[in-house]
Amino acid sequence: MEQAVAKARVLIEALDYIQRFNNKIVVIKIGGSLMDDEGAMNDLLTDVVFMNTVGLRPVLVHGGGKAISNAMEARGLQVQFVQGRRYTDVRTLTVVEHVLCNEINKQIVSIIEALGSSAMGLHTLSSCVLFGDKLFLEEDGRKIDLGFVGQATGVNAKLIELLCAADTIPVIAPLAHDRSGGRLNCNADTAAGEIAAALQAEKLIVVSDTHGIRSDRNDPNSRVSDATEADIRRLIADGSITAGMLPKVDACLRALQGGVKRAHIIDGRFAHSLLLEIYTTEGIGTVIRR
Repeated sequence: MEQAVAKARVLIEALDYIQRFNNKIVVIKIGGSLMDDEGAMNDLLTDVVFMNTVGLRPVLVHGGGKAISNAMEARGLQVQFVQGRRYTDVRTLTVVEHVLCNEINKQIVSIIEALGSSAMGLHTLSSCVLFGDKLFLEEDGRKIDLGFVGQATGVNAKLIELLCAADTIPVIAPLAHDRSGGRLNCNADTAAGEIAAALQAEKLIVVSDTHGIRSDRNDPNSRVSDATEADIRRLIADGSITAGMLPKVDACLRALQGGVKRAHIIDGRFAHSLLLEIYTTEGIGTVIRR
C-alpha cells in the first residue's frame, strides 16, 4: 500500500509539469556513448514516447560520431578531425549520410513506433529541414577548408511544427542542404541549438554521457545544477568548460538567445533521466537560464 501511495505522489508531482508543458515543443539532442547502449536508448525513447503521450511535443536531433568512425574504418577510410570537426570529403560524406539516415535515424524511428508513437525521419534522403553554409575554420591566420562540413543557418520550422501538430515525433539527422542543394555534414549540437531557436521551443535538452556542467571539470561532485548565461560565460573564460562540453554549451546559449526559455544538459545513462529532469522538482542535470 505504501508503494502505491508513493507512486501516486510522484504522479501528482508530475501533474503540474504535465499541465504547464501541454502542447509545448521541446527539442532533445541525443548523442554520446549512450547511443551505443541499447538499454539506455530504449529507456530514453520510452521517456520521449511518454512525453508525447501526455501532450508535450518532442523533437529529436541525433548525432552518430562513433558509428560513423567505425563505418569509415571498416571501409578503409582515414578518420581525420580538425579542431574537433570531422574532415569530410566526398567518400566520407557518403558514409556519414548512410550511417545517419539509413541506420541511426531509421532505427530511432522504428523504436519510437514500436513503443506506440508516430515518428518521421527528416534528413537529406527524405525531407531535409536544415539549411547551411560551408564552414571554414581559422588557424594562425589561415583559413582551413574542412570539405563538406557546414554550419546550420536555417530551419524549415513550418514542417517540424506541422508534424508536431499531427502528433508525429520529428527525428532529425544533422545534415543540411546548401544554397545549391548540395549536402553538408553539420555538428549535431549546433544543429539542435539552431532548431530550438527556430521553433521558439520551450526547452532544449542536450542528452549525452555527462551528468551536466561542473565548476571543476575534474571533480564529479561539483555539478552546477542551475546557471545563467553569464555564469556559463564565466566558466568558459576560466577554463572550467572546455573540449567536448563547448559545443553543447554553445548550442544551449544559441537556443536561449533565440528565445528558448530553458536549456538543459543531462546524462542519458541514468534511467529515465528525461522524465526526472522535466517532471520533477529537483531534476538531475544542469539547467541554463537567460
